[in-house]
Amino acid sequence: MPFARTDSLQDIDFTLRRQFNKTNFRPNQREIILAALDGKDVFVQAATSFGKSLCFQLPAVVDRGITIVISPLLSLMMNQVEALRAAKVDARTLNSNTPLSERDYIYQDLATGHPLTRLLYVTPELCSTDRFRERLRLVHEQKELARIAVDEAHCISEWGHDFRKDFKRLSWFRDTFPDVPIMCLTATANAQVRRDIVSTLGLDRTPGRLREFATTAHRPNLHLEVRFTSDEANGRYDDFVGWLKGVYARRAAAGRRPELEAAGERVAGVPGIIYTLSRGECESLAAALRCDGVGARPFHAKLPREVKEETLARWLANEPGYDIIVATTAFGMGIDKENVRFVVHWRLPKSFEGYYQEAGRAGRDGNASYCFLYYAREDRDRVCNMVRRDGGGVRDDGSGDRNKRARLESLDRLVGYCEDTSFCRHVAICRYFGEETVPECDFACDWHKDAQGLKKRMMRGLASEEWVSTQRQEGMYDDYYYSD
Repeated sequence: MPFARTDSLQDIDFTLRRQFNKTNFRPNQREIILAALDGKDVFVQAATSFGKSLCFQLPAVVDRGITIVISPLLSLMMNQVEALRAAKVDARTLNSNTPLSERDYIYQDLATGHPLTRLLYVTPELCSTDRFRERLRLVHEQKELARIAVDEAHCISEWGHDFRKDFKRLSWFRDTFPDVPIMCLTATANAQVRRDIVSTLGLDRTPGRLREFATTAHRPNLHLEVRFTSDEANGRYDDFVGWLKGVYARRAAAGRRPELEAAGERVAGVPGIIYTLSRGECESLAAALRCDGVGARPFHAKLPREVKEETLARWLANEPGYDIIVATTAFGMGIDKENVRFVVHWRLPKSFEGYYQEAGRAGRDGNASYCFLYYAREDRDRVCNMVRRDGGGVRDDGSGDRNKRARLESLDRLVGYCEDTSFCRHVAICRYFGEETVPECDFACDWHKDAQGLKKRMMRGLASEEWVSTQRQEGMYDDYYYSD
């Protein structure tokens, strides 16, 4: 591969400090970056707090040529491009929302064969268009196509929870540019998905040509808890508000005084994210929290762009009234906010991978953070029906059925995670992603904190009203479930 350029390698530590305002690499980041600069194909599987984007952004800054970054999420692309441009890196994005003048500039820049753009973020759908492919051929002829970075690479696999068929067409890059290194990055890939990624993208299995990096899924600073509930009116809402006010009270007692709730005043509180499944609930929940004095704001795809940009900017800046984002599931991807102290799943997510990825938005600074998931069997049945109706479909190659089967299997594993009260939550997550040996957490999950109480809460929360009524008539329910 002609892009092995370690002889021209600049001081990556200096670039880390100057361009990215970071003082140290996280474990494995330096090795990944050096492998990329040495022209290797690279596969990276790492937890959401790892800093995967730096692994292709820093090489793009110190290297010559352009790095093409393929991402499935517009919000992620926009956020990363804004951060890079603030760091004086010429980064751009080409997608359905790109203004015509910017689109024309990017295509003209590519047409020169020597683009000034260092990182160009694009969607997998764009990569299938003739116009874009033609421009990349011109760049490659001038030996200015440095590398291809595929973010959220699990979308390639039919067994991935976010499978998108256009990702499979990315095999065009290896077929057309066999000498251009490819980097794949994901936080959520089991063994089958990893094999699919390597095979589909044609990563070079020749000894010494492919470097694979996998870090543990274990996030010991996250406290993981499942809270069992039902669709009773305000059940989970009252529980959450009570918990949040308890957090404020404990912080005040410890001398880290946020402004406690006063009559008619909002609390200046703790940064957090609440994930919901619907835009309607997203709006109504944020409004209800504001009425209770909590600075919560909705974030979903149908909001005007300027509203989303303002909400995100003010939340990132920790401004009063913007403490909590109530969001649909795509929010938070690639957003570099390190002090998120809690992530709440208001409803059961659609996949195990989605749950892990979203919970991982908490505690990126390494400090203790709280993640809990409200679980009700009504939600389980509702989400199962959604997955059965959703996507998939009949395709000539059968991939729709395979993906639907994989998604249902992932959801089933998440249900098992919620209802299994026999061992550590952290161990359960790591085992799902194929880790054989995982240390149990240091009282950072509900099972370690109170195994017997967890079992009682599950049985009480999931018990049907008829069963509870029968147990009470027999004088058993209150004694068993409420005695310690």
